[in-house]
Amino acid sequence: MQVNVEYFFRLVYECFHGACPVSAAGLAAWLAHLWLYLIVIGYVLSALALFLIIYATVRLFELREREEKYYNTLLVAPETAEGVRSRWQHIESLASGAQPSEWREAIIEADIMLDEALARHGYQGDNIGERLRSVDATEIRTLQNAWEAHRVRNRIAHEGAAFPISETLARRTVAHYGTVLREFKVI
Repeated sequence: MQVNVEYFFRLVYECFHGACPVSAAGLAAWLAHLWLYLIVIGYVLSALALFLIIYATVRLFELREREEKYYNTLLVAPETAEGVRSRWQHIESLASGAQPSEWREAIIEADIMLDEALARHGYQGDNIGERLRSVDATEIRTLQNAWEAHRVRNRIAHEGAAFPISETLARRTVAHYGTVLREFKVI
């Protein structure tokens, strides 16, 4: 198919010199029909765009819900019984050490193990204190031991080296953690 460009230029030339083959009324009617088609096409495109925006928004909210479920789920690597035992043995060896720094480290490590155990058993809270508050005293027999041990850990964390810790206090605190962790069947 070949387009004759000269013909179109000839029509434009004749329209400018008064011999236009298309009348002004015919041109106005054609432009009115063209405008009507443009309006209809605009409405259809607007409706499609609105549908696309609603669809994208719904999908975005679904994606955010899935992300929230995925990222708020605590993934804890399964520990073998041997790994937990060796970790507890390390804590006990620190507690039986000769230096106060070892005793402090043992208590802090035992507190971390207790926090993990509480989280695994589904107790809610941002920290171990909140988790211990959510525990019902009838559920755990050794709840008082957990509180006493955690109070010592808090004093170590807040006072640091200024907290005078004795070997007896360190061993008693680690023993409290041990009774609670045994009840949870962690060690």
